[in-house]
Amino acid sequence: MSTSVFGQPKAVFSEFTYEGHDSFYDEHPLSADDQTWNPILQGWSSDPSVCADDQGNYWLVTSTFSGWPGVPLYHSTDLLNWRQVGNILTRPEQLPLMGQDFGKSGIYAASMFYNRWNKTYYMITTNMGRMTLHRKPGNFIVKAKDPRGPWSDPIWLENMGGIDPSMYFERDRAYVLYCRMHNREYPGHNSIIMQEYDLRGDSVITSTARVIADKGARPEEKPTSLEGPHLYKIRSQYYLLCAEGGTELRHSEVVFRSKKLWGEYVSYASNPILTQRDLGPRKDGIYCTGHADIFQDQKGRWWSVFLGTRRIDGQLENLGRETFLMPVEWTKDGWPVITRQGEQVPAVVTIPGAKRDDSIPRGNFTVCETFDAPELAPYWMTIRSSASDLYSLTEQPSNLVLKCGPSASDASETPAFVGRRLQHHSFTATTRMTFHPEDNERAGLLLMKSEQNQYFLAVGKKYGRTVVEALRVGEAGRTESLAYHFLGEQESITLRISSADGYTFAFAYSTDDGHEWHTLIDGLDASYTATNVEGTASSFTGTLVGMYALKSTSALVK
Repeated sequence: MSTSVFGQPKAVFSEFTYEGHDSFYDEHPLSADDQTWNPILQGWSSDPSVCADDQGNYWLVTSTFSGWPGVPLYHSTDLLNWRQVGNILTRPEQLPLMGQDFGKSGIYAASMFYNRWNKTYYMITTNMGRMTLHRKPGNFIVKAKDPRGPWSDPIWLENMGGIDPSMYFERDRAYVLYCRMHNREYPGHNSIIMQEYDLRGDSVITSTARVIADKGARPEEKPTSLEGPHLYKIRSQYYLLCAEGGTELRHSEVVFRSKKLWGEYVSYASNPILTQRDLGPRKDGIYCTGHADIFQDQKGRWWSVFLGTRRIDGQLENLGRETFLMPVEWTKDGWPVITRQGEQVPAVVTIPGAKRDDSIPRGNFTVCETFDAPELAPYWMTIRSSASDLYSLTEQPSNLVLKCGPSASDASETPAFVGRRLQHHSFTATTRMTFHPEDNERAGLLLMKSEQNQYFLAVGKKYGRTVVEALRVGEAGRTESLAYHFLGEQESITLRISSADGYTFAFAYSTDDGHEWHTLIDGLDASYTATNVEGTASSFTGTLVGMYALKSTSALVK
């Protein structure tokens, strides 16, 4: 099996297996067919938005920052079984990401809507780097008659700043809402702006812009980060839901309402309607909840989706912000409530009348990829572009062939990397690879949280000999060697990254197809790629694991 074609060095991966081993699922067994675990989407699935149409379909989208493709699309007919059916942003003209940070730029807070007046689906979001790096409009809409696509080219919304855009439809009229981060009176002072949207001309009517909520639920307390607006008309009143408190431990959801579309919007006296900030560290605890969307099912019941994090003992996590589901309760005086003070988000959620489909991976599952399909499964991800010039599924059938790309994973270009989300604290990721490196060539398994926070289990050259090596990738292109073993001549090698508890990683390899394993290094600090309780995350994403190949003449290895 050749690993070089026309002089181009390549790594050939014949399989990739991901296994989850979290004790959480054994400790919280499902007792009925109409139950599933929270989160309903395991692993990084932030900023969820649900669109319910007239045919009993529920469509769910989440944010992808600078991952490619953009905005995964999930489908369900019963709220219990969610299956990823594709991605919305799949073409270069829809998703210009070059130069943007993987986890702090790109696609923010995607929201999806169905307009019954013109029978059209809309997805609205922000391309953050297009706005901040290139000084061009960052908010945009794509449209489709069928959610599975194709989706239109972006409609860039001129003269509309801010982030977290949303839409509201009323008969043949449409409106856009967004968060303006201006810090006018104090750090974190945000406002929610609403403008009318011309459905026929697909443009914002700039002159209609108006502040409909300012500062937050209790302005006198100087609340921070009022964002993520969603507007609904329910029983002749307008309800405005917003996130508040920032995306970390103070995160929450608050609600306002008005009898008129343009306000005045009055804050609910018992806000927030969703938070976990009043609870201390807990085993299997859920933290940072907020950025919610509410909707009504076919039977008239109200539900919410929202993001949250599962931190180990309240300390750290590599999974990122995940998507949770809970019913919405209504108070006697007509306010929606998701969690009451001191109430924990449940580990198990029940959807009456639904039946669990066990063919959908959930809980502790195993997925084995043999790369025999013409395209990658929709959950695979590259960085900033499709990387279609860096990998092939047809060059050697039933193999993923990766070129040793010139762009490193810590740069702002597209590396030769194909990864998937971590979905468990305790996991095992294994791949079988054929690779005969020359100097400055490496290939193997990469754990990536951000450009500055990565671990790499690589096969490469050292002192003129082939080695398997554990590398820590840090800031300013600095790569540190943590351990290495020299290898003899072999046709293939099997690489394994695992975590027994979420606190540490272990790197191992096998030269006989997994019959005998050799530990390269154990006890690697997982907090290096994690979101920690004390500080700000290096990335808004979760950690990815996947296959990576590089040819570099400039990498500094300590």
